[in-house]
Amino acid sequence: MSGWLVVIIGFLVVVLAVWQAVQLHQLRARVRAVPQDGNVIALLGSVGVRLEGMDAGMASLDRRLQDIEGRMPNAIAKVGFVSYDAFGNVAGRLSRSIAMLDERGNGVLLSILVSRDDTLLFSKEIRSGVSAEPLSPEEEDAVATALGR
Repeated sequence: MSGWLVVIIGFLVVVLAVWQAVQLHQLRARVRAVPQDGNVIALLGSVGVRLEGMDAGMASLDRRLQDIEGRMPNAIAKVGFVSYDAFGNVAGRLSRSIAMLDERGNGVLLSILVSRDDTLLFSKEIRSGVSAEPLSPEEEDAVATALGR
């Protein structure tokens, strides 16, 4: 029976030693956090100054973000693209109509018509998904694609 008692006591001593080693490691980590000169007040003051600098940086970023968000409704957000043969003398679907619209459906429609002899470029203004000028079927398809119709 005394053999078991020695084993149990030995086991408890090992457990206690491991526990104290963990406690010592945690205590050393806390001591390392204290400045070398022991001036915790100065350390906290420098942390406060850095936080104020971060606050100013965040305010600047917030202003820039608001500016960007204010411009977003005018950015090209919807694009429709249609390829086709505009003339009988050219094949390969080299002509294109491209609608580039913002979130409100305002923007521009560009049509590039390719023939053997000429290349023509047309632009038309689009307001709320509608053009003041008549659109070809291909141009209507480009606008409809951009608007998700």
